[in-house]
Amino acid sequence: MKNLWQQLLADEMGVVLSSELALVGTVGVLGMVAGLEAVTRSVTSELNDLSSAFGAIDQSFNYRGISKAGHARASGSGFNDRGDLGDCVLISQNDVSGASGAGGLD
Repeated sequence: MKNLWQQLLADEMGVVLSSELALVGTVGVLGMVAGLEAVTRSVTSELNDLSSAFGAIDQSFNYRGISKAGHARASGSGFNDRGDLGDCVLISQNDVSGASGAGGLD
């Protein structure tokens, strides 16, 4: 058993493999960081588009009343959606991340 332990300590066969593994792992992590940054920009751009679409929804409606002489009558009604602070406000990438925007949102 002591002889096996000394052989394992003296064995240098895996030294090159471990340094290569560390280098490949580092490159992989750097690639993932760059990829996730691109995903972040894409998701932020799509959420900006979605928020603009929700802000552009106009909830106004109007309908006329109807009546028949001597029978029934229904009055008309309506609602006009006026602009407020939440309507159609475009949020740029600069507002969210401090970086330059993607997709022409600046």
